[in-house]
Amino acid sequence: MKIRIPVGDFKIDEDEKNAIYEVVNGGRISEWKKVKEFEKTFSDYIGTKYCLAVSSGTSALIVGLLALLYDERFPKAKKGAKIITSPITYVSTVNAIILAGFEPVFVDIDKRTFTLNTKQIENVVSESPNDFAGILPVHLMGYANDMDVVNEIAQKHFLFVFEDSAQAHGTMYKGKKAGSLGLLSDFSFYIAHNIQAGEMGCVTTDDLQLYKLMKQLKSNGRLCSCEICTRNSGVCPGATKYSELGDYDPRFTFEHVSYNFKTTEFPAALAVSQVKKADIIFQRRQDNVKYLNKGLKKFEDRLYLPVFDENVSYLAYPIIIKENSHIERKWIRDELESRGVENRPLFGCLPTQQPVFQHLKSKYQEILPVANYVGENAFYIGCHQYLEKEDLDYVIEVFKDILG
Repeated sequence: MKIRIPVGDFKIDEDEKNAIYEVVNGGRISEWKKVKEFEKTFSDYIGTKYCLAVSSGTSALIVGLLALLYDERFPKAKKGAKIITSPITYVSTVNAIILAGFEPVFVDIDKRTFTLNTKQIENVVSESPNDFAGILPVHLMGYANDMDVVNEIAQKHFLFVFEDSAQAHGTMYKGKKAGSLGLLSDFSFYIAHNIQAGEMGCVTTDDLQLYKLMKQLKSNGRLCSCEICTRNSGVCPGATKYSELGDYDPRFTFEHVSYNFKTTEFPAALAVSQVKKADIIFQRRQDNVKYLNKGLKKFEDRLYLPVFDENVSYLAYPIIIKENSHIERKWIRDELESRGVENRPLFGCLPTQQPVFQHLKSKYQEILPVANYVGENAFYIGCHQYLEKEDLDYVIEVFKDILG
């Protein structure tokens, strides 16, 4: 059956069309005015001093971790150092940790909100505090971790805190937005996310030195980190630092090994228009979660429905099959798909259920019981802002048809 209720969607409205036309008419598609406008707009929205646009959420994670590795103010952030993170997340979180030269260490999660078990964080770090560099909590599906406790543990053991807010645009925690609660945070603007641009990411921070370093690292590690190019003015920081090189251009002179993580004007233009609608998107998704929870309440004997929280910006509508319900996830997912309700498994427990990390299975199989259960029994459907009441009613009727 043709998909009727997609997990995510994106409508090109007049605002988005006009933003794209503006780029086309401007005559430049590489990073320029729209990228700078997005960075200013999004940092204001999140409540941080700085925002750096990059090509994806994965790029944001890697460039932030590399900056910590290269910044001498963080001596514990060195090759091989350990970072606490979640076993239930999209694979890019852990890939980035490994690709930046760190070692991921997993602790278990809360079954209903997928947030890190902070008692386990303290216990694991306390066993060998000198081996750890940081904590990278994931605000999965929009649920914010207990950041007060995470930051307290980090301060106690001299660790950095890098939020993974890729799925939490607009989520609030004690009056502050996710993405402003640690030293750094990444965001993704992938097509199915709360704020969408197709493919783009960013890093938010209040730390000027890290911000400037990340500007270099996202451009293959070049010297230049100027907001406005000053290479011919005699005041370029790069030119001043390496003036003995003679005739050179700081944009084409490099002091770090890094990647090309630059983005373009097109996704930035889309993201600007989306950020302006962020509060509406937030509210629509919340309303849809609330409506689905009410309509599916009769199935709470067999399914854990999403915990509703007015502070959460929901990426999707996560469902966990209850113990002893005698429901197989593959069966219910196939039944939903056959009726046009698109769905996804909730990623799987990375160290025990993903083939790429099978070498970690024996180490973590017994110590991540909740993550193992969620990885095998959780899935999600859409709750995005483009769903109308009749769409939600259709989803509810489909569940009634499947589960009786």
